[in-house]
Amino acid sequence: SKKGMDCSGLITTAYNSENILLPRTTGALATTGNWVDVKEVQKGDLLFFATQKNSRNINHVGLVTEARSGYVEFIHSTTSSGVITSRLSEKYWYFAFVQARRIL
Repeated sequence: SKKGMDCSGLITTAYNSENILLPRTTGALATTGNWVDVKEVQKGDLLFFATQKNSRNINHVGLVTEARSGYVEFIHSTTSSGVITSRLSEKYWYFAFVQARRIL
């Protein structure tokens, strides 16, 4: 169901559907692939966030669905709203952003 998948589960399921096996946890995903400058993200890249107050520990991941100059949109799964799309320019996500990584 839409609410039955956590953020890392959504990412690993998406990649598995393309026969690409990834680690199951957000922490393990955060060290997979290569670091990418946020200004150079592309569709399929992963965005990592620290959403807990006063912590920079990565605990959330999203998959870039659209990227152009100054605009990044990503799909992710939240406990409150299930699977949704958000923009990196939204204040909450902008300040929680830690890094981007490219798997492919």
